[in-house]
Amino acid sequence: MPRLLEMVEFLKSFAPLDLAEDWDNVGLLVGNLENEVSRVMTCLTLSPDVAAEAIEQDVQLIVTHHPIMFRGLQRVTSETSEGRMLLDLMAARIAVYSPHTAFDSASAGINRQLAESLGLTDIDALRPVAPAEGHAIEDGLRVVPSAHSPVGSGRFGELPHPMSLALFNDRVKTTLKIPYLQYVGDETQRVHRVAIACGSAAEFLPDAQRNHCDVLLTGEARFHACLEARTSGIAMVLAGHYATERPAVEHLADVISQQFAEVNCCASETERDPVQWSVS
Repeated sequence: MPRLLEMVEFLKSFAPLDLAEDWDNVGLLVGNLENEVSRVMTCLTLSPDVAAEAIEQDVQLIVTHHPIMFRGLQRVTSETSEGRMLLDLMAARIAVYSPHTAFDSASAGINRQLAESLGLTDIDALRPVAPAEGHAIEDGLRVVPSAHSPVGSGRFGELPHPMSLALFNDRVKTTLKIPYLQYVGDETQRVHRVAIACGSAAEFLPDAQRNHCDVLLTGEARFHACLEARTSGIAMVLAGHYATERPAVEHLADVISQQFAEVNCCASETERDPVQWSVS
């Protein structure tokens, strides 16, 4: 069985941590690098119910997109829900790793996957960075160095054919398997060049405009960001934080399984989108 150290080195090659935002808390957050790993679970957010699932399934490593201990942590006690969860995980000797914004921005990361799933071509980064030596992309069952796939924050590309915003909304719903979404803009306006920034990323509106995009697809946005989009004339599609990121977490479980054949890896089955829609 591989040691945790080997798993960590692979995850760092897949989503290099130097791509993470300065404010982020990425990498190995809990764990002994010498421990062996036979079962891995991926999830979008490590909540108490997901932690309980991991303990029940005898998992040794949780790869959570959203990091725990995100803000300064001064004590770990049973007095808080996070403290109780951490104590339970440590008692069960479960390691925790978070790639977060490094995974968003990696060559084969979440935004790249979203762009490809929508059929975009000529994909590039909204905020490109020069790839460091050792940056890699997924290629079949392997992870190989990339000199061509862009790295950096967000992505943009072009649809095979221009379409109305209404048809683009339908395309997003079909691709992400969601019944509803929110949007800013006129349903009849033309959409050809698309910007993508998963999660909560309306901050990329200026980058989308600078790259002459017709629409920014993200998960969620504040009211004033929506007003800014409407005023500037760029459409914005809000497909949900969970919907824009969970599929890549499921794909990551497959990537880990392919890289480590002796390791059982799967995405959490307990995890659900906390945001529900009422249609009545």
